[in-house]
Amino acid sequence: MTNFNEKTIHTTTIFEGKVINVQVDDVTLPNGKTSKREIVKHPGAVAIIPVTEDNKIIFVKQYRKPLEKTLVEIPAGKLEQDEAPEVTALRELEEETGYTTDQLTYVTSFYTSPGFADEIMYLYKTSSLKKVEQPKAMDEDEFVELIELSLEEAERLVTEQKIHDAKTAYAILYLQHKGLK
Repeated sequence: MTNFNEKTIHTTTIFEGKVINVQVDDVTLPNGKTSKREIVKHPGAVAIIPVTEDNKIIFVKQYRKPLEKTLVEIPAGKLEQDEAPEVTALRELEEETGYTTDQLTYVTSFYTSPGFADEIMYLYKTSSLKKVEQPKAMDEDEFVELIELSLEEAERLVTEQKIHDAKTAYAILYLQHKGLK
């Protein structure tokens, strides 16, 4: 079996930010040559598929500056330091939708962009939503609009590229195969 591992020779931190850090690694390649790898370090994130009693999926409409456009997405957010993904999922569900749940089901996890980032996304689903009287406030720089869509409506938004991010497309694919309940 071929060994594809790359050995890190040296790491240089380029940027340390609120959400990500960026580093450049000098590496030894499997053939003995050297190269550079630009790497985004991310603490990880969660996404939640919230399904209402009447089989609608709750999405958030949110402007995404890197894309210069508004997308329709499932609720999601960044893990805080030493925070369990389930805790993040419940916090983000409440902050972004005003709902909570006592039945959070783990679906899977996946890497969002393994070619340059180490971000892992944990995906959860709930179909047991409870409205929160006074939900936690969203981040001060976060603005979302809630929309409820059927699975068929969500599929249409994928073809229109209004749902155009991997986590939400993955969630819709999951629901197509496993169902809403």
